[in-house]
Amino acid sequence: MFDRVSDLDDGGAVDSGQGARGRPGVRGKRVLVTGGTRGLGEQIVRLLAAEGARVATCARTGGDLEALRGSLAGPAGEHLFTRALDVTEPERLEEFVAASAERFGGLDGVVASAGGSRGRSLELADADDWLATWELNVGHTARLVRAALPYLRTAGGGSVVVISSISGWKPGPNAQYGSAKSAQIHLAASLARELGPDGIRVNAVSPGSMLIPGRRWDRMRTEDPEMFAAFAQAELPGGEPVAPHEVARVVAFLLSDWSSGISGANLPVDRAQNAPSPDGY
Repeated sequence: MFDRVSDLDDGGAVDSGQGARGRPGVRGKRVLVTGGTRGLGEQIVRLLAAEGARVATCARTGGDLEALRGSLAGPAGEHLFTRALDVTEPERLEEFVAASAERFGGLDGVVASAGGSRGRSLELADADDWLATWELNVGHTARLVRAALPYLRTAGGGSVVVISSISGWKPGPNAQYGSAKSAQIHLAASLARELGPDGIRVNAVSPGSMLIPGRRWDRMRTEDPEMFAAFAQAELPGGEPVAPHEVARVVAFLLSDWSSGISGANLPVDRAQNAPSPDGY
């Protein structure tokens, strides 16, 4: 289509392809990921480590962190920094951010991957369920970014990735979870404007229903294949839910210099899924 690179209309500048800070990909980057021992968080940690990033991650169970470290061979396991904590505990997350920055000599990116929901329908969920769901998703994200901000500024900028959900922009039960995930999308867009002058990019990633071993969709596929097939036919044009490693690749891209022009975005990774679940409205 183009005879040479300079034929591209890029505002008069021809880039070498190495990215704004001199290197492509995530090799050598210092990244903290919350909730990194299960599901999507684990896949993000594994991919970043395999690509040569130095990764810090936390989870509530120390045994899960040790198992993760033991499963990473060579430098990937050696460069992994972990700590057992609950991200909703006061000061624990902030202390881990500071310790990770000290261990790595700074931070280039953070991923708010820990999340979840408590309670059921509106009539069955009490105020504590709403508060717990909000704190786990929105509260922990805001605290993570705030704690990492001095280190990202010192590094000359960086990338923040907020793991939201298809439920954050397509309605489905339960309301406390969807509301919190929607707030994360807004938070990413707002912080992208606020922190942009510091060279810090902030984006949200919204996975669709993911096939995670032992979790809801995997169990449904095994235990009730007819219901799973009906769900896939009605809501999944691609025929099956997205896989966690597919979402992890998008996260790695947003952490890399290749995505230097993207900030304030919400990137759905859902195979064009319609409703978030077979229980959808």
